[in-house]
Amino acid sequence: MAGEWRECRIGEIADVVGGSTPPTKDPSNFNGDIPWLTPKDLAGSHDRYISRGERNLSRKGLERCSAKLLPPGTVLVTSRAPIGYVAIAKNPIATNQGFRSLIPKPGIDSEFLYYWIKANVEELRRHASGSTFQELTGSAFAQLRIRVPPLPEQRAIAHILGTLDDKIELNRRMSETLEQMARAIFKAWFVDFEPVRAKMEGRWRRGQSLPGLPAHLYDLFPDRLVDSELGEIPEGWDAARMGDVLAELVSGGRPKGGAVEEGVPSVGAENVIGLGKYDFSKEKYISRTFFEELQRKGAAVRPGDVLLYKDGAQIGRKTYFDCGFPHAECAVNEHVFILRAEHPRYQRYLFFWLDQDWMTQEIISLNSNSAQPGINQQGVRSLPCLIPPDPVLDAFDRLLMPLTDRLFSACLESRTLAALRDTLLPKLISGELLVKDAERFLERVAS
Repeated sequence: MAGEWRECRIGEIADVVGGSTPPTKDPSNFNGDIPWLTPKDLAGSHDRYISRGERNLSRKGLERCSAKLLPPGTVLVTSRAPIGYVAIAKNPIATNQGFRSLIPKPGIDSEFLYYWIKANVEELRRHASGSTFQELTGSAFAQLRIRVPPLPEQRAIAHILGTLDDKIELNRRMSETLEQMARAIFKAWFVDFEPVRAKMEGRWRRGQSLPGLPAHLYDLFPDRLVDSELGEIPEGWDAARMGDVLAELVSGGRPKGGAVEEGVPSVGAENVIGLGKYDFSKEKYISRTFFEELQRKGAAVRPGDVLLYKDGAQIGRKTYFDCGFPHAECAVNEHVFILRAEHPRYQRYLFFWLDQDWMTQEIISLNSNSAQPGINQQGVRSLPCLIPPDPVLDAFDRLLMPLTDRLFSACLESRTLAALRDTLLPKLISGELLVKDAERFLERVAS
């Protein structure tokens, strides 16, 4: 079947369309009902199909610039800063000048074209030009050569790859839901003090279950709030400092000469980006010998570790690793603190406590008097921390454990699926691997 493929130029199978931005000084050009994308909207994880970006244009804004309203199915490709982000328009949408989008001609499947772009980002970059920054022009894009199979095979290839991506997207949405559930429990117990208020107001009585408050938890919570340095807190709870909770606070390092091509993963600031999030494309490695040196210092990641980005432009970001995610074995570099509490029951609580907006600002403010952005151990230990009684933390941890375990299970499964997709992608999109052979391979993997 690969013999039926034809070679042509991108401009022969799709119309290449640029984008634009209306005058930004006129607010009336924005906040309308026309979806409008910038490259930033495609940064990070996102679905194949996209319906809108961070901002919309007004009808006036669209008319005052050269941007076009692109039809559903348009393959949206960033052409600078950076080159190669890609998505498919779910509905009519416009873009700024950072895009060269492809409107497929008859006989061309949008998803096949999407996956061809995914497999050929380096080819796009090789044809970019510019002295200030690299950009892929519309004419250069149109001249790129592409091999295209008959439409049924395009769709079959897209279906195989899309099935894997659909599962990855499903896992991502499920992980987001699990995180929202965990955050809702944390907020109810430790920010709004809902169990305490429910008892104070007579809405929760012994032997009674409320949504999120089963009867057996009744005796864990007091029925009174008292003043403290943190404002009103439940009676018997302590307004303390992070140093009262932490048993270990360590940072890692990097070897002389920097990272190596392969070895043990080293986690830096680029991957301290939130719960269940990790960009494996930005992976860096250290030697086994250096990893063992960091391990002796406590800078190798253990299950349940909380990580805090301690210097640089995005100071205050944090994450929580567990269940073998992102790796069974990895360490942190010198830009990251690992926080370990006296008891494992604190670790999930510690992450969600630190990840409150006001706590992030507290972390950032530790750096306000420094010429070089960064926070030190003394600063971290001085951060405020609410300390509930151990039985409350035990109950909270038991509630959250199945949520975070399932979240990390989904993340690990998605990593496996993504590796499989990335293996099949260049082989399918070039015709090296036949559709029927890929289908048989996936059947063996599934069984």
